[in-house]
Amino acid sequence: MRTVLGFRAHSGWAAMVAVAGTMDAPRVLERRRIVIADPEMPGSKQPYHAAAALPFSKAEALIRTAIESSRALALEAMSATVKTLRTQGHDVVGCAVLLGSGKALPGLERVLASHALIHTAEGEMFRDVLAFAARESRLPVTAVREKGLDAALLKRVDSLGKLIGPPWTQDQKYATLAALEALGSMKPA
Repeated sequence: MRTVLGFRAHSGWAAMVAVAGTMDAPRVLERRRIVIADPEMPGSKQPYHAAAALPFSKAEALIRTAIESSRALALEAMSATVKTLRTQGHDVVGCAVLLGSGKALPGLERVLASHALIHTAEGEMFRDVLAFAARESRLPVTAVREKGLDAALLKRVDSLGKLIGPPWTQDQKYATLAALEALGSMKPA
């Protein structure tokens, strides 16, 4: 069964779902939270916040290290999920990542000087590490703007909770709708 992974990122973690089927007959195969920031690494959950108080060269190094670590964690989680799904007979064909506003960020020095931009940069970073992990796993990435999600379709996805039981969080619903949109936009095998 053709399957797409859907993700909604947060600081240091992401909601992940594995979805098959169609918008009319969706199947949620798996849902869980994956860790994408090393809890043993100081500042890894909010690296731009941690970097803001540092001299610029140290700030750059901290952010670079946090990105590399988060990429490795995302790739490990995604690879394990894909492997498990494939051993169960599912054909994992893509990945959907929910996006934020999509505003381009200025250079790092300007980002670190603005608390609002620090938050934006951290959101982008965690979404980017998920997309990186998908590309490394040879999965095409579909970027889905969160603000562009269809309210009527979201209501339909919401009703899946009655079938699959709790937890059925907003994160999982949004990630499911993004995954279904990605599945619907792919050419049949």
